[in-house]
Amino acid sequence: MTDAHVVGSGIIDFGEKYEWSFDDLLEGAYLDLVESVDHGINPTADIDAIWYGTLDIANEGSSGASVAHATGLFEKPATQIVNACATGSDAFRNAVQAVKAGDVEVALVIGAEKMLDSTEGLIGSAALERVWRGRGVTMPAFFGMRATRHMDQYETTREQIAEVSVKNHENGTKYPHAHQQFECSVDDVKDSATVSYPLNLYDCCPVTDGACAVLVTNDERAREFTDAPVRVAGYGLSTDSFMRGDDLALTNFPASRQASSMAYERSGYGPDDIDVAEVHDCFSITELITYEDLGFCEQGEGGAFIDDGIPHLDGEKPVNPSGGLLSKGHPIGATGVAQIAEIFEQLRGEAGDVQVPDAEVGMQHNIGIGRNATGAVSCVNILER
Repeated sequence: MTDAHVVGSGIIDFGEKYEWSFDDLLEGAYLDLVESVDHGINPTADIDAIWYGTLDIANEGSSGASVAHATGLFEKPATQIVNACATGSDAFRNAVQAVKAGDVEVALVIGAEKMLDSTEGLIGSAALERVWRGRGVTMPAFFGMRATRHMDQYETTREQIAEVSVKNHENGTKYPHAHQQFECSVDDVKDSATVSYPLNLYDCCPVTDGACAVLVTNDERAREFTDAPVRVAGYGLSTDSFMRGDDLALTNFPASRQASSMAYERSGYGPDDIDVAEVHDCFSITELITYEDLGFCEQGEGGAFIDDGIPHLDGEKPVNPSGGLLSKGHPIGATGVAQIAEIFEQLRGEAGDVQVPDAEVGMQHNIGIGRNATGAVSCVNILER
C-alpha cells in the first residue's frame, strides 16, 4: 500500500460572498490550487477523481457534478461527501483512503459552502418535523450548557473561556483569508452581546462563505508535483448517537476522543508529538474542551492550559494559528479542507505571519452534527513533514 501526500492547496478569502455564485467559490479555490502546484499540473490529464465536501445549504445541486461544471473537469468520478461540520475533513479522509488503496493516483479534494444565501438560513434547519432531535436547543445554547458545566465541575473561569477567542482573533489578524480580522480583549469578549449564557457574541464564530481545495497523490507521483510533499500519517473518524450527545458528553465529546485515538494509533504519534493543530472552535468553549479530548492536557485542565499560554502562537503547542473558526469563519464544507491547507502550509514553512517554527507534525480536527448532538461525529487527520 502506498502512502498519501498533500502536494498543493488553494483557498479563497473567507467572508460575505453575496456577489459570488457557488461556481465562483469552487472555481476560485480550484484555480488557486492549480497555481500552487510547485512543478505544475495538467488537471485534465493528472486528476483521476474528485471528492467534494458540501452540505449544499444554498441548494445548488446535491451532487459531485457541481464541481465538474465549475472546474471543467468532466468525465471524472466526482463524489459529494456530507458529514455535518466534519464534511470537508471526511472528504479529505475518503480521498486519502482511495489513494492509499491504489484506486486513484491523484485526487482533488474541494469543499465549499454559501452560508448566507439560504432563504431559510440555518434556523430553518430546526424544522418542526425534526424538533424531537433538537428539543428546542440552539447551537449557542448547546455549547453554553457545556461551558456552564465545565465551569461548575472544574472551576474553569469565564475569563479562561474568553481567552480562547482573544487568542484566535489575534491570530486571525495575521491570517490573510480570515473573515473577521480584529483583536479583542477578555473584557471585550465578556462585554459583547449575550447570545446564550455564558457565551457572548465574540465567543461565537461568524456566518461565512468560503471554499478551499487540496491535491492528494501517492508515493510514485508526489515528487512529480513538488519537492516538498506532506505525508498523511494517520486519520480517524468516529460517530456517536444523535440522542446521547447531551446526556454523556457535557464536558467532553467521546467521538473526538475515539477519532483522535484512531489517528494517533495509525500515525504512531501521540499528543506530545503534535507541533501545531487546527481544531474545531465554533465556540470558544469548544476549543477548550478539545484540548482535553485530543489529549493535549488532562480532563478539566483546559482552562489552565490556555492560562499558561501553551496554545498561543508563541506557546509550546500552538492551536489554530489561522485564527480558527472564530476568526476565519465556518463555511461548513470548506472548513475541514481549509484546516488541512493550513497544516500543509505550516509543515512546509509557508504559513507567513502565523508560521510555527520547525513544525514537523500537524493535526486537523472537526466535530459535527447540529443541535443537541453536536460532537456526535468527529474526524481527525495527522500530517507530517
